[in-house]
Amino acid sequence: MLLAARLGDTGQTPPNSPRLRAVPTVGQRASRTRRVRAEDIELFTELTGDRNPLHYDEDAAARSRFGGVIVQGGVTSGLLNAVVAEDLPGPGSVFLHVDWSFKAPVRPGDEITAEVEVLEAREDKPITRLRTTIANAEGTVVLDGTALVWTEPL
Repeated sequence: MLLAARLGDTGQTPPNSPRLRAVPTVGQRASRTRRVRAEDIELFTELTGDRNPLHYDEDAAARSRFGGVIVQGGVTSGLLNAVVAEDLPGPGSVFLHVDWSFKAPVRPGDEITAEVEVLEAREDKPITRLRTTIANAEGTVVLDGTALVWTEPL
């Protein structure tokens, strides 16, 4: 990774200064894997109030095009929050914009892997464009898209 001074700096910044940031490299990747639990649905509902019967009512969900209970999209996409904030670009990172398509349902018990890949990294600002993908253990892509991320120098 290259080091670039924070936008607005003039003059020299010492190498150990927190005002320097690591600039991600195009092609760099990071991922996290997690098994989704039924409890995740309940926790997300407690947080957001999303009580859609597709997440709780087994009979209604079985009659739907999904054929059974599915987890909320926020539970699925939330794994990308962890990858971005903890791994790549890392601490201080927040989403500026996301463009995600949900391609397949995720069910309680599914193991999903969220992966980001750096498509572009600006050297003049702490902004990174990422490819974002989540796939289940069978390799089916359940979420696909891109994200624009700001990384606040901490």
